[in-house]
Amino acid sequence: MERIEFKATGYPTDLTDAQWARLEVFFPQGPNSLYHKRALIDAALYRENNRCGWKALPHDFPPYFTVQTFYRRAVSSGLWEKVRFAVRER
Repeated sequence: MERIEFKATGYPTDLTDAQWARLEVFFPQGPNSLYHKRALIDAALYRENNRCGWKALPHDFPPYFTVQTFYRRAVSSGLWEKVRFAVRER
């Protein structure tokens, strides 16, 4: 399985480097992770801010079902609140 590296998308909702630095300890990149956690967070933030459906995510993000699964797990574990806090710090 080839791992896909992080590539910034350039949307206004993307995490800044400083925000990511505060968050990356909560989202370790495991050996089986196909997509970078920052890309998954950026996609979920884009969806929240634009109030679009999962299938309406732009194609430069990871697949919508991957982002959706990541988001639901982050919400249920309480990690999503840490993301929201980091974004509010902007």
